[in-house]
Amino acid sequence: MGKITGFLDYEKQTHGTRPVAERRQSFAEFRLPLDSASLQQQAARCMDCGIPYCHEGCPVNNIIPEFNDLIYRDDWHTALASLHATNNFPEFTGRVCPAPCEASCTLNLIDEPVSIKDIECAIIDHGWQQGWITPQKPQQQRQERIAIIGSGPAGLACAQQLARSGFHVHVFEKSASAGGLLRYGIPDFKMEKHLIDRRIDQMQAEGVVFHLNCHIGTSMTWSALRADHDAIVLACGAEMPRDLPLVGRNADGIHFAMDYLTQQNRTIRNEQHSDTPITAKDKHVIVIGGGDTGSDCIGTANRQKARSITQLEILGKPPEKEDKNSTWPYWPHKLRTSTSHQEGAERLWSVATNGFVTEDNRITALTIQEVRWQNGKPEPTNRTRTLPADLVLLAMGFLHTRHDQLIKESRVKLDAKGNILANDNDYTTSQTNVFACGDTRRGQSLVVWAIREGRECAQTIIKKFSQ
Repeated sequence: MGKITGFLDYEKQTHGTRPVAERRQSFAEFRLPLDSASLQQQAARCMDCGIPYCHEGCPVNNIIPEFNDLIYRDDWHTALASLHATNNFPEFTGRVCPAPCEASCTLNLIDEPVSIKDIECAIIDHGWQQGWITPQKPQQQRQERIAIIGSGPAGLACAQQLARSGFHVHVFEKSASAGGLLRYGIPDFKMEKHLIDRRIDQMQAEGVVFHLNCHIGTSMTWSALRADHDAIVLACGAEMPRDLPLVGRNADGIHFAMDYLTQQNRTIRNEQHSDTPITAKDKHVIVIGGGDTGSDCIGTANRQKARSITQLEILGKPPEKEDKNSTWPYWPHKLRTSTSHQEGAERLWSVATNGFVTEDNRITALTIQEVRWQNGKPEPTNRTRTLPADLVLLAMGFLHTRHDQLIKESRVKLDAKGNILANDNDYTTSQTNVFACGDTRRGQSLVVWAIREGRECAQTIIKKFSQ
């Protein structure tokens, strides 16, 4: 590394955020990036480890020590090439990835990992600002036509890799715009959607054709799609949410979290939808589920001027700090407080929802019961509470890919969890020349895992049709 003692000379810094009172007034992105000089110092903190655990911790295997050194040396152009060598969309992961690379950093042993995520995001943003990111058209066009169903990060990564290899690539998206849950599920305050739009423009210039408002199995039959393409990639996500089938579940005011988040994103885009408006304004909001989706609901409800927000989690409260000796360099189990939590919400742990209290088929309250975890199972206690609730958002994760007409017509086999059965060696399904990648194969996961699987699935197809 260029600065052998960098980790001793410079303290850790990360990007700032706009003040809570300010960012609650807008859905605009809240990040305040570090300046170039600070980023070079942070890159200099990379230790040139004998074993770069950060590289292994990153699902796409970003060459982190290399681009850190390049930024320290002020070689941003080469750093961009290094970053793009493993990741098609660093501007997405640089904003929404939880950064398992930083958890794996050797400096995380003292809770001061290199600010890898900030450096990654800065490299790609600088590349766009300088006009360095342009379409990469194939040198030679092939004859094969590939259909990709779904335009989330897995579908987009697969499509871009195939188009750059000369395939005729057609992406079929059921919504009005491409991006999947990147566009419709992630709030703008975490990632503004113009970042997706410019990548779509790049991919179209590279030859990718997008078919929007086209739901295979409804707008087009599976047999017609197969007849017109040499191979099909299923990258349709894992959108089947986990429900809470208690008495009163169908009352007004109880919604799946993703329906709520999607509707807000459509509203920001002035995109037409027929759904009944869901708003948290002046309401007591209960978010059931303690993960990232629940956190996004909190941030959205705060911006909609909720009266109060409470987040419920059936699991026990994690420790403030992990035991490094037993977890590092793996992803640790510890308490995580998001920027949305900082904006205001009460968090309750070890509580189960007992029932919905309704009046005139409208949610008015929610009853909860404290649980005690014994042998890995929640045991109910006699401590119960009733919380006022005008809006309840179910953010308890996703079960599997949707078993819609597409899945029925394709006749692909499913695994025990209900996802499409395909291995991670070649991503082949039970049907000839039909592949599956991303959440639709592995279940609900991270954007960075979807990008990795999309890239690897594309590589399988390239090899198959090059033999």
